[in-house]
Amino acid sequence: MTPSPRPILSIDGAVKRFGKTVAVDGISLDIRENEFFALLGPSGCGKTTLLRMIAGFETPSAGRILLDGADISPLPPEKRPLNLMFQSYALFPHMSVRQNLGYGLEMEGLPKAEIARRVDAMLATTDLSALADRKPDQLSGGQKQRVALARALIKRPKVLLLDEPLGALDKKLREKMQLELKRLQHEVGTTFIIVTHDQEEALVMADRLAILKDGKVLQCGGPEEIYERPANRFVANFIGVMNFIEGSIEGGVFRAGGQAIEADTSGLATGRPATLAIRPENIAVHSAGNGFAGEVVDIAYHGLDRQLYVRTGLCDTPLQVRVPASNGAFAVGATVSLGFAPAHCRLFQD
Repeated sequence: MTPSPRPILSIDGAVKRFGKTVAVDGISLDIRENEFFALLGPSGCGKTTLLRMIAGFETPSAGRILLDGADISPLPPEKRPLNLMFQSYALFPHMSVRQNLGYGLEMEGLPKAEIARRVDAMLATTDLSALADRKPDQLSGGQKQRVALARALIKRPKVLLLDEPLGALDKKLREKMQLELKRLQHEVGTTFIIVTHDQEEALVMADRLAILKDGKVLQCGGPEEIYERPANRFVANFIGVMNFIEGSIEGGVFRAGGQAIEADTSGLATGRPATLAIRPENIAVHSAGNGFAGEVVDIAYHGLDRQLYVRTGLCDTPLQVRVPASNGAFAVGATVSLGFAPAHCRLFQD
């Protein structure tokens, strides 16, 4: 289901202080209806505190949390039409999958026939029908994760909050469940807000993501925008692998190691230091040419590609260059020529 342009949740100048520590520092965000939104950042950036404020487990020191235009900041968690799914699935061990799903609806006092209908529908949606009568100790990690998700969704929350929900899974299962979560979110049309420190996870699943640092939002946008056009050096370094070349702007031209690299310098101050950022896959490498000379000092094989480490006169550390794994033309010690397309170069003076 395509996200609606209408915001369902608005965070308006949210602040959270713990004594003298400011965990969330004036964050404002609009999260759209039917959107899969990710809060991404390093440990201590404020993402989990912000999620807990949305859920009602923390009260804002300042600012508001609006759901469908109504301020829910004063409401306790149980009065908010939201649901929070933790990394720990917390399934009732003595109940079957079917009973785990129906328990919350029973607590709401729904008729038995309605509970049965909704449980059957959710079992089908989450591909759990064949496991309906199993107990949690008879399930795999991925199956438990799906049961916890189904239990959260069956109450039909306007927004589902997920706090590192895949953190306990191994790499292969984690990757599978990323796609499963995305499929389910689009199928049921509920707004998902996920907190994660895993950049790849956020890029795969989210329609949009916000990068947080020190309680502030540094950039908010779609995965491609964040990856291809990072707003500052921190975002560029945090998302994916990035090469940084230190230099300066001289006469409107970026120079490093005594050489000029063509890049867009508009809006940057001449005579001041600057940093050029470029992804490994965006550096062209040839055995000879008119580019920047370098020497291959190491090669790392990654299956689909090889990562070349090339020492140049542009910077102190070798540049990382990604080439297809089938390209075996380069060996350690080889002299190569590197090229930088201006469209792929980002310059920062932050």
